[in-house]
Amino acid sequence: MAEEKRNWLQRLFGNLFPRRAGLAQVRIMSGYTPIFTPWGGKPWEADVVRAAVDAVARNAAKLRARHIRRQNGEIVSVGGQLERVLQVRPNPRMSAFDFQYKLVATLLLDNNAYAYPRWVGAQLDSIWPINCVMSEFMEDEAGTLFIKFYFADGGAVMLPYSDVIHLRRHYYDNDLLGSPNTAINTTLDVHHTTQQGLAQAVKTSAHLRGILQIEAMLKPEDIEKERERFVRQYMTVQNAGGIAALDSKAKYIELKNDPKMVDPEHLQELRDAVFRYFGVNENIVMGKYDEDEWNAFYESVIEPLAVQMSLEFTAKLFSPREIGHGNEIVFEANRLQYASMRSKLELVRMVDRGALTPNEWRAVMNLGPIEGGDVPIRRLDTQPTDDMAGSEGGEGDADPDAAA
Repeated sequence: MAEEKRNWLQRLFGNLFPRRAGLAQVRIMSGYTPIFTPWGGKPWEADVVRAAVDAVARNAAKLRARHIRRQNGEIVSVGGQLERVLQVRPNPRMSAFDFQYKLVATLLLDNNAYAYPRWVGAQLDSIWPINCVMSEFMEDEAGTLFIKFYFADGGAVMLPYSDVIHLRRHYYDNDLLGSPNTAINTTLDVHHTTQQGLAQAVKTSAHLRGILQIEAMLKPEDIEKERERFVRQYMTVQNAGGIAALDSKAKYIELKNDPKMVDPEHLQELRDAVFRYFGVNENIVMGKYDEDEWNAFYESVIEPLAVQMSLEFTAKLFSPREIGHGNEIVFEANRLQYASMRSKLELVRMVDRGALTPNEWRAVMNLGPIEGGDVPIRRLDTQPTDDMAGSEGGEGDADPDAAA
């Protein structure tokens, strides 16, 4: 029964790291407390924030993780179990797309994102994103760094920081953590207030307001009955004609409503302010970008994420010795898929020069692979420059300079 109450992360990893004596909170030179808490105020509930974060996360989730090894100036694709976990299903609950989406979305919303790789022997078994309500950095007497995660259900788990994949954003004033997103809170508050005001203005405009003036002298209870009768007969949806008929005993005086509406330009500026904060624009969010806009978005937003993830996953999934032998995790994307048809056709000439394999070219055109398409091809009238130099100076060739 006690096992069922434990957090799932505790059930997976808790037994690996028992309680340690002599742990103390890390003291960092910047003076900031090494404690992380997620962004308050539920920014994910704001439509403009969700649109911006989704635009980045859904594109970053399409990055493809590869295990490569650099040897003698060449890149060798390793593959294996580690790459299969990263490319297909990092853990039983998530596909690779879901895992990367969640990791990037958490990074954008909290400026810190964590994941923990689980090993069975020397094989990578799974990688789990860690969503916590707070994390605290600790160190023991030997200076070994640990990170303690607190969860919404009251559970907690402490893991060696050297094993935790940690992505940071707006990494400036804290030595260990990315800075919180408080810089955008004022804009979000104004946006929320504006939306509430628009909703209230619409409701106000849809209601008829006025004074029913009774000409006769009536008791207060009779006046109330007249008011209720007027509302019941003329101010309900059943009065489809929108016309009220009164006798000389009563007169209706309408009170004009003049709700103030926010200018569309101001609303757009509020949205753009949030979009700029997350590095997107309206066209990226709406999927209306052209080739140049996509390239700018990729190079300024997606590529930095790919570089950061590649470095952090490499550092936490390989030992220093394995890294020394050239092992790396790289996150890459086929950017040519987003090129215009004209650009794609300009690159078709590279296929018969061995720069692209036929299957790589077919992938750019969103076509399936073909048998034998992974072998580079080259035109017969091209050859390496070294071979050309040998043929020019070979036996039986005329030397034009000697003839001169």
